[in-house]
Amino acid sequence: MVGVARVELHLPACQNLKDKRAIVKSAIHRLRGKFNVSVAEMTYLEQWQRTELVIAAVANDMAFLQKELAACVRFVENAPDVELIRSETEYYD
Repeated sequence: MVGVARVELHLPACQNLKDKRAIVKSAIHRLRGKFNVSVAEMTYLEQWQRTELVIAAVANDMAFLQKELAACVRFVENAPDVELIRSETEYYD
């Protein structure tokens, strides 16, 4: 089974792309290290205060996959300098 979470974020402290990339790179690095998931910035690449991260995970147990992706979304939501706009999760067999 594969789970994919899309997390759209507002980065109010960013004044330029350099600020944004520092926050996004840090979040991606921490997610990959803590949860062993794949993460990429997908949209709003040239906007200073907005981004969308896509988090993907693979597991053989649906309950574990749901718990893991929910923990990833909470982790991003609680990150400093980040405001969650929306998130959605999809699962594939």
